[in-house]
Amino acid sequence: MDREIHLELLIGKQVVDIDGKPVGRIEEIRAQSQGDEWVIQEYLLGFGAILERLSAWTIGLAILHRLGARKIRGGFKVPWDKLDLADPDRPRLTCTLDRLQTLSERSS
Repeated sequence: MDREIHLELLIGKQVVDIDGKPVGRIEEIRAQSQGDEWVIQEYLLGFGAILERLSAWTIGLAILHRLGARKIRGGFKVPWDKLDLADPDRPRLTCTLDRLQTLSERSS
């Protein structure tokens, strides 16, 4: 069943894990063009996603470390099929956090 969700309304929504614990807010949604349609590839969650969106990951982390921040939880990449949007106001992961790639993990 096809369903339409306004993606702009998902930005900033808090995502919880399968136990209902907060994981991070949706900061970016990545999609790929396939013919006449756009297909969601992944969602980026958390503080690191903001830096990623601004292409400032390395510089941003260096500045924050200089200012005294030591533990910075970067964020997560959530594949399209691991986010339950049955209730778009309350998105939930369909997996555990250890199944997600963190934003600090770079794929070559």
